[in-house]
Amino acid sequence: MRRRLLALAAALSSLPLALAAAPTAHAADPTTMTNGFYADPDSSAKRWVAANPGDGRASAINASIANTPTARWFGSWSGSISAATGAYTSAADARDKLPLLVAYNIYNRDYCGGHSAGGASSPSAYANWIAQFAGGIAGRPAVVVLEPDSLGDYGCMNQAQIDERESMLTGALAEFNRRAPNTWVYLDAGNPAWASAETMARRLHEAGVRQAHGFSLNVSNYLTTAENISYAAAVNRELSARYGYTKPFVVDTSRNGNGSNGQWCNPSGRRIGTPTRLGGGAEMLLWIKVPGESDGNCGVGGGSSAGQFLPEVAYKMIYGY
Repeated sequence: MRRRLLALAAALSSLPLALAAAPTAHAADPTTMTNGFYADPDSSAKRWVAANPGDGRASAINASIANTPTARWFGSWSGSISAATGAYTSAADARDKLPLLVAYNIYNRDYCGGHSAGGASSPSAYANWIAQFAGGIAGRPAVVVLEPDSLGDYGCMNQAQIDERESMLTGALAEFNRRAPNTWVYLDAGNPAWASAETMARRLHEAGVRQAHGFSLNVSNYLTTAENISYAAAVNRELSARYGYTKPFVVDTSRNGNGSNGQWCNPSGRRIGTPTRLGGGAEMLLWIKVPGESDGNCGVGGGSSAGQFLPEVAYKMIYGY
């Protein structure tokens, strides 16, 4: 990355002053500034494999899950957020790899769903947190998925709460544009089973997706890649017709190899999907949720908490049973 940045700086110095002083938004492409995706060396799957080398499931989990580039989620558990995102993106940068990060700390997070409730203590606390999140990344290349479920989780909220949430997301996107110029941010848009394309396009627009690089779909869900691609096309048709623009999108394929059985919380019989890659019908197919991490105290994860790594679930997900 450093070599590329030096070359970019030299090229910019030869431009007319007015043009160099006002680069267009999202001009940088972090996928061309790096050589492949970063596999989190401290993921929950990696930690479990390291702690259980004699377990008969360890080899399969290591080969099929732990070494696949997967996003790291950041929230209140991350400590100093600027230090956390700075350390993670620095580690990836040192290996010339592109890191995947999830910002998951919005005020009133999972307000209606409940399994992952929490987040920042107030809108102002969130604004400060997200500014530090972006500032920690700084000029290093990165991909960020911004606040999974935040635009789908409206069912029990009043209009004032919805307006407040959308304002927080708009502010967050402005901070990334200001502080993390080589980061592509995808504002999360839920999944095809949650809201109509018309509704989601309106929510995306009102939350400021015009400022984002794109939107994300299927995070922590199980719907097929084809279903998500079709939904994204419908969302973009609505964005184009109503607001005059479209956006790229990414799909979480970590657990959609068997598609969905209609359940969203630790359903049985699911399977890992296409590993993290560029293209595949979307701008990227990404493992955003770690396969084997619980969705909460439900389904085959009964008795677990959201985010807890369940090796038996992970093992079964490799084979689809």
